[in-house]
Amino acid sequence: MEDEKPKHVRRVRYSGTHPKNFKEKYKEQNPELYPEDIAKVMERGQTPAGMHRSICVNEILEILNPQPGETGLDATLGYGGHSMELLKKISPGGKLYATDVDPIELPRTTERLAKQGFGENILRVRKMNFSSIDLIVSESGPLDFVLADLGLSSMQIDNPERGFTFKVDGPLDLRLNPNSGKTAAALLKTYSQEEIEEILLINSDEPHYEAIARSISARMKKGIAIETTFQLKDAITDALDRMNMNKDEIRKSCQRTFQALRIEVNDEFKALEQFLDKLPDALAQGGRVAILAFHSGEDRRVKKAFQYFYREGIFSEISPEPVRASAQECFSNPRAKSAKLRWGIKAK
Repeated sequence: MEDEKPKHVRRVRYSGTHPKNFKEKYKEQNPELYPEDIAKVMERGQTPAGMHRSICVNEILEILNPQPGETGLDATLGYGGHSMELLKKISPGGKLYATDVDPIELPRTTERLAKQGFGENILRVRKMNFSSIDLIVSESGPLDFVLADLGLSSMQIDNPERGFTFKVDGPLDLRLNPNSGKTAAALLKTYSQEEIEEILLINSDEPHYEAIARSISARMKKGIAIETTFQLKDAITDALDRMNMNKDEIRKSCQRTFQALRIEVNDEFKALEQFLDKLPDALAQGGRVAILAFHSGEDRRVKKAFQYFYREGIFSEISPEPVRASAQECFSNPRAKSAKLRWGIKAK
């Protein structure tokens, strides 16, 4: 009896000419299967939905200078673009450890890299926060290089169910690990106007923090829910419309407000500070570190930590100024414009 062939399963059909629900967007779910479409999108200077374009790859490789046989850490694995290039450099004989807290993207990236030939023999992936770098070192030993890209992955932004974007309506979640902790919507219900002001000011330097916090607080006191991304955007827009702000100013305040809440929800500054505190002990003598930040709160913490390590003789060199993405990269990938890359070398 011949083996039965598996039945062909047709993809889900949707009404209209284009899918509206993210779950129906089969190209976004498996972008690597559609190289021609990806090429067209990238030619327009855009990031294909469901993918992530790693930033400052050449600059990072030059700074970290990974060599065959070395052991390193990609502290924020994400889509795996940086890891892919690091793995190529440390082969043969090297090992790359990688951490991430996202339970949705982590297995996808692990599988994607395994298909490229980077399995457990060279790549050790751990679902954990990079603040626990000491646990990695207890397994790996001192690290020759460490990379941390503090930006959100495009795949997280593109999925409206994650709540990271105000361009599409979805639940106001903002958790990097949607299986742990409280959502942004749940946290807002517990915060006073003054606490919301503090979050907006400290986490994202939002200039209109008072007006936005007042609008959010007033809505909630009236029993108007803020449980979706559009409901939060409406609260911000209403506040700034009264101040005669233009659309571009409102858009930037929306970005900063969502950023501030995301940082609060995931306690990102605390995690970064713990990571920086443990970093010197994690690096081998002469070990290199590169950290890619995307807003002032992150960059300030990295800058101050590196300056302290240099003054104390822990680091022999640090970047005098942040490295920025090239004009060409910023044109082809606008998300690179806000990136600031700082590096340091541990003394021998």
